[in-house]
Amino acid sequence: MNIRKATIEDVPAIMELVRELAVYEKAPEEVTNTEEKMRKEGFGENPAFECILAEKDGTVVGMSLYYYRYSTWKGRRLYLEDLIVTEKARGTGLGKILLDKTIEIAKEEGCSGMMWQVLDWNTPAIEFYKKYNARLDGEWINCHLDF
Repeated sequence: MNIRKATIEDVPAIMELVRELAVYEKAPEEVTNTEEKMRKEGFGENPAFECILAEKDGTVVGMSLYYYRYSTWKGRRLYLEDLIVTEKARGTGLGKILLDKTIEIAKEEGCSGMMWQVLDWNTPAIEFYKKYNARLDGEWINCHLDF
């Protein structure tokens, strides 16, 4: 297993993982991002995100995509947008490797902690995060504006 930073050449593989996740989450039609936008927004002049990839035998089988946010209460935080492992690679410990590496990055960057979301029906992911003693908030409501 090889864990490495994503490059602009990895965008097709990243988008394939995103599409696989959208199917798993029963919302494939919700993916409106494009490879072109991802190249510009993640690997251009002012990157909006960072990404680490997991490769097995030269094939991308997982990723952690994250960015930094600022909390007036806590300071700099890492926001984990997506932790994705292909269906074929689930159950191999790859999710743990990716999450551990993301935690390591957050600590190296001086973050006070990490945040992410998980769907309330995604029991395997919830049980996985509980192993890290993650606090699962039930009192916050997600708000969205789409443009």
